This record gives sequence, C-alpha cells and structure tokens, in this order.
Amino acid sequence: ANGYYFSRWATCFHGSRDFSDMVFVDNYIFNKDVFIQFNSTVGEFVGYTALGVYNADLWNKDPNRLQQMRAQVERYCKHNAEIRQSAIADKT
Repeated sequence: ANGYYFSRWATCFHGSRDFSDMVFVDNYIFNKDVFIQFNSTVGEFVGYTALGVYNADLWNKDPNRLQQMRAQVERYCKHNAEIRQSAIADKT
C-alpha cells in the first residue's frame, strides 16, 4: 500500500485496414502518471515531469534508441496487426 508503482504500456493505434495510419505509443508510468512517452507520430521521446524531461533529453540524443523506437511501427505494430486482422475481419 505504501510502495511505488511503475509500468510501461506500449500500444498501437490504427483506423485503416491497410495500416497506413498506424501509430506506436510507448508510455512510461510512475505512480499512475505518465512521465515519459514515445509517440511514432512525434518521432521522439517527450517528458511530462522533471525526470521525464531529463530522460527524454538523454534518450533523444541516442540515434540507435530513436531508430529502434521508430521501427516499432513496422516491427511490432504492423507485424502483429497483419496477423490478427485476418482473424478478426474475416469473421464479420
């Protein structure tokens, strides 16, 4: 009850069947507050607290980290959406 809570939620959003509008969002959460977020539309990390701003500044200076995060739209989101799309859409 008096501890700390950390979680990380990675989510993919899309509205089109061809996934052309796919967006990857990766939230870092501490005690239920998002303190840093990567959004593929923005293309970099954004900090929402002092710690988040500090980390976003460091992480955005690392081209390898940014390249990996930007690639998540194809590698993680679209890959998994393509697998699941046919199972969902073919049933309607």
